Amino acid sequence: MAQETFMELAGVSVGYGTTRVLEGIDLAIGEGEFVALLGSSGCGKTTLLRAIAGFVAPNAGSIRVAGRDLTRLPPDQRGMALVFQSYALWPHMTVAQNIGYGLKLQRRTRDEVSRRVAELEEMLGLSGLSGRKPAALSGGQRQRVALGRALAIDPKILLLDEPLSNLDARIRLAMRHEIRALQKRLGITAIHVTHDREEAMVMADRIIILNGGRIAQQGVPEEVYNRPASSFIAAFMGAENTLTLSGRPIGDRFQVAAGTHHAACSVALQGRALKAGTVEARFRTESATLVTAEGPASGGGEGTTFDALDLFGVVESVSYPGGCWRHTVRVGDALILADASSACAPGTSVRVRIPEDALFLFNRQAADAHGAMAASFAAPVPAVEPIAAARCRATGEYRTEVEAQPQRSHA
Repeated sequence: MAQETFMELAGVSVGYGTTRVLEGIDLAIGEGEFVALLGSSGCGKTTLLRAIAGFVAPNAGSIRVAGRDLTRLPPDQRGMALVFQSYALWPHMTVAQNIGYGLKLQRRTRDEVSRRVAELEEMLGLSGLSGRKPAALSGGQRQRVALGRALAIDPKILLLDEPLSNLDARIRLAMRHEIRALQKRLGITAIHVTHDREEAMVMADRIIILNGGRIAQQGVPEEVYNRPASSFIAAFMGAENTLTLSGRPIGDRFQVAAGTHHAACSVALQGRALKAGTVEARFRTESATLVTAEGPASGGGEGTTFDALDLFGVVESVSYPGGCWRHTVRVGDALILADASSACAPGTSVRVRIPEDALFLFNRQAADAHGAMAASFAAPVPAVEPIAAARCRATGEYRTEVEAQPQRSHA
């Protein structure tokens, strides 16, 4: 069931001087939806979050929430709260003081502040830590304090700027589920910036993938993962094995011609407009099945049709990342990775089979053009400029030039 639009971005563009960072972003977000902004470094995802928060003024376009135009409003008038990657906790304040900071700036009574802080400490598993300062907390506890400070003011929208990136792997996995469960419980709208594909997949209702300052694809996690719209999206979602094939569309399928190192096969087009000729094929390492080859027994002539692609190559190296053996296989001029339950020695001739639903085909010219566009458009995002703490009073956040420096306790 389609959600009613709560936040709407229309034609939002951001640039610093002659450098373009975002170009024509159109995005609609439903109330209570958890959206992940996913992309590699420099794609514009943090700039987009900061534009939504009010820390960056768009050069063009508008930002509206519940029908209200927020494009030119300062951060403290937007009803949003931002959790920074570095947490940005006041090092000289206790847990309770950090959580209640925004409430204090809103001139709430002491009883109101104490009651709300106690509620959040209980909710976030911080009970008993009220008197500790950030230096005496673990990374996960600091993350909870930063989240508590953001939630204390009951924001309409929660903005998360890679808040889990500073945590170790075990704590990060736990915090993913804690944040998601809390967001569902509160029914709050959340926008989460991350470069971690798995993090976006397990936390978000919808994933927005940015590339070169534009939205490259958006959809529910299953759609983006299983039906990537471009070669770039397929690679970003884990289909890093790539090779060149040739063939032609026939009806609703694409007939891959047999080659020196692969058999003929037929792949469903799934609505993709592939042209006759050379195509780029991508697939994930875990999707491939590797077996010892006895020659191209399943291969055939030009007209033979199969529902999987068989590749024939030679193992160059093997490693054990855990749970399976990972093989580097040379197939003609290409090197691909394929997993198997047992190791094949280097020099072994093998067959690698990729099911058609795990094989992503793209027009070669379109893939090249997309890469060229992204390379020419992408630019590093300038360092965050100091922001006066007065602009952030309603959110209880602060952002100054000292944020990037190590936190020090004050006597």
